[in-house]
Amino acid sequence: MPSKDLNRPDQTEIEAAHARIAEFRSAFAAVREQVERVIVGHKSVVEGVLTCLFCDGHVLLEGVPGLGKTLLVRTLARALDLSFSRIQFTPDLMPADISGTTIVVEVEKPGAHAPVRQFTFQPGPVFAQIVLADEINRATPKTQSALLEAMQERSVTVAGTTHPLPRPFLVMATQNPIEQEGTYPLPEAQLDRFFFKLLVGPSGRDDLAEILNRTTTGTAPGVERVLTADRIVEFQRLVHRAAIAPPILDYAVRLTLATHPRDRRDSAAPSFSTPMVDRYVRLGASPRAAQALVLAAKCRALLDGRAAASADDIRAVAHPALRHRMLLNFEAQAEGVTADAIVENIVSTLPARVEA
Repeated sequence: MPSKDLNRPDQTEIEAAHARIAEFRSAFAAVREQVERVIVGHKSVVEGVLTCLFCDGHVLLEGVPGLGKTLLVRTLARALDLSFSRIQFTPDLMPADISGTTIVVEVEKPGAHAPVRQFTFQPGPVFAQIVLADEINRATPKTQSALLEAMQERSVTVAGTTHPLPRPFLVMATQNPIEQEGTYPLPEAQLDRFFFKLLVGPSGRDDLAEILNRTTTGTAPGVERVLTADRIVEFQRLVHRAAIAPPILDYAVRLTLATHPRDRRDSAAPSFSTPMVDRYVRLGASPRAAQALVLAAKCRALLDGRAAASADDIRAVAHPALRHRMLLNFEAQAEGVTADAIVENIVSTLPARVEA
């Protein structure tokens, strides 16, 4: 009688995995349906924001005013049973206005003749599960850096004490790429902590007509809460457990390394960069880019009903995962070469598999 392969899942485990994938697809579709009751068009942006949510990452929305970036974040918060706070970034915003501060309060204690003064931590607006950082590039780098620990460690340290943030924790930031007066470029370290950077473009003719029908008739569409925090955390774990074959993982690695220009000091060193990268890129993407590629590809595979990510999934998420993680040189700025053009060049030329 042949022995059972202990490394191979049995039929019961396979059916349970398919059931969890079906639950994830259903939950994703339910949240998307609620958001699309309010948000017209921008389907790829909505998909990207929800991908960040289920991959436990943060998202940066870039677009000119009036395109519904803030409304998208507010609508998502209404569709989820999560706490929500909004931080309006301004040049005079201080780090303590985000993370919180320690204050002196008077406390009545038994046996004391007068109230006793003691230090108490007053949490800031970052202590929410969904945090809207509106116009994040209007605050000074010192204030922007107050989000660094929160975004990476999911905690805030004030006066030597570390305070954990609630889970799930999602920072959704917006910025205006056009207006430069009173703005500060985001530090590269903070940009790298955004899972995706999504570009919000203008609405088309039909979408704009539908927006007017929804907003000028005196009726507001209702949004129902369809997902709880515990379920979101479960689905985040499911995305992390999705499979990815070694060749596909290697493709994500090579795609990330291809954003690094060739070292001119050592021309013999192996490099995956293209001539376009060598000419226009000053610094390539970090390992967080590879992590974003793999997790987002896994999420995309599950949404398609597949248990393993493919090379097509990696290609599909390359632009939002890489566009904000490359530093372009002056020549690229002078010639109007964008990060998206460079990513497209890499994706179109890098083979998915390396021949042995």
